[in-house]
Amino acid sequence: MNIQTMSPNQIRNAGLDALVKSLGPVGMVRFIQQYDTGSGDYVKDRVKWLDQMNLDEIIITIEKGRGKKG
Repeated sequence: MNIQTMSPNQIRNAGLDALVKSLGPVGMVRFIQQYDTGSGDYVKDRVKWLDQMNLDEIIITIEKGRGKKG
């Protein structure tokens, strides 16, 4: 297929196929994840939820996430 006449969707699919052939399915996903910038504004979201918690609550949440009893 001629790259000049391929649609963006066809190019994306061909690229994903090439990645799967070269890296395998898991490798392809890991490669794509490196370029996912996510969405939203982490800084604004973080300020919102941190403003609702005091220092002790933050520490307890961290310890629970690490598997420690709080």
